[in-house]
Amino acid sequence: MGHVPEPVPDATGPRPASEEGTPGECPVVVLPDGSWAVRGHAEVLRVATTPELFSSGGRRHRHIPNSLDGDEHRRFRAIVDRHLDDSRILPLAPMIREVTDQVATTMVASSRHAEIVQDFGRHVAVQVQCRWLGWPVELEPELLSWIDDNFAASRSGDAASNAEVAERFDRIVSDVIEDRRAREDAGEHLPDDPTTGLLRERVEDPDAPDGHRPLTHAELVSLLRNWTAGDLGSIAASIGVVVAHVAGDQAEQARLRTLAQDEEANSVTLDAAVDEMLRINDPFPTNRRVATGDTSIAGHPAPAGTAVAINWTAANRDERVFGDADAYRPEANRTANIVYGAGPHVCPGRVLSTLQIRGALAALLRATSSITLDDARPPVRYPFPSRGFDTVPVTLTP
Repeated sequence: MGHVPEPVPDATGPRPASEEGTPGECPVVVLPDGSWAVRGHAEVLRVATTPELFSSGGRRHRHIPNSLDGDEHRRFRAIVDRHLDDSRILPLAPMIREVTDQVATTMVASSRHAEIVQDFGRHVAVQVQCRWLGWPVELEPELLSWIDDNFAASRSGDAASNAEVAERFDRIVSDVIEDRRAREDAGEHLPDDPTTGLLRERVEDPDAPDGHRPLTHAELVSLLRNWTAGDLGSIAASIGVVVAHVAGDQAEQARLRTLAQDEEANSVTLDAAVDEMLRINDPFPTNRRVATGDTSIAGHPAPAGTAVAINWTAANRDERVFGDADAYRPEANRTANIVYGAGPHVCPGRVLSTLQIRGALAALLRATSSITLDDARPPVRYPFPSRGFDTVPVTLTP
């Protein structure tokens, strides 16, 4: 990502969100709470890639590494990157294919009508996560229930409900960690999985005697929550997006179904298709930043302390970059697609996420001869600014 030059400051200030146009016409707007939403592709890249100007800090709760900046972020991100390195994630492909094929086959056999997010996406997300992290299968019903409650809390916008759901997930993670500690203390051999790996990690710390120290319990919980809580809902939502797309485009569905018969050989083409579907209907709308000093965005002066929302959904539909935002051009648009973010906080789990989303789509295509939208129950979108789907009812033909 190259440096994005700032235009000459415009003292008139951004438009209010109620008057926003396309991302190209309105690259930044002021939201009702006084924060700014950055919507243009170039402007979003500038905010995301200059943490010295736009900090990820300022959250009420410490999220590792998402709420960290600079050297502190680098130290914790190094741990995340080790565990999500391609060398560790790509070998998971056979397991993910086994899960997605089993879930797809079971769903298609049970009924011709399904709701993709509920009946398919969340089951894929929970089963893959538990197998990857070595979490007990007995946790799966609790995690499925948590996804439902998390979606409901997010839709409600109620701060207390969101806090309760977040605390409940922290308790789930904390119980897993404490169980591993107890088993280790009892002399039991622990499985070689990412959960055990994190227990034995040491984070760089200049104040520690040898320059490194073990992770605290709170840091372990935060790291595992970062890997899991967001991904469970995100994977389910992404699967909803891609299935909704192919259900509405029968020609592309037929092309991808042919490719899905040999998923591994056609992975590059399938991944490009998935990325483009997520660009068109990006279910990951925003991340928060705060201006560290007086600066400007899209030519508008932004004083120190200005709260900024990076609107990835809008940036991925900027007509200055993509032309017709709804035009489906997987290869042409792939290099500019920022559905997984940009800058030091770019999603470290992109490969794992792609394996699951592509795997789910390919498995469903292999298990069916036709997927169509349910005429009696049209898809329901998430609230603006997301373009994801709350529900995607479909009719399946084996």
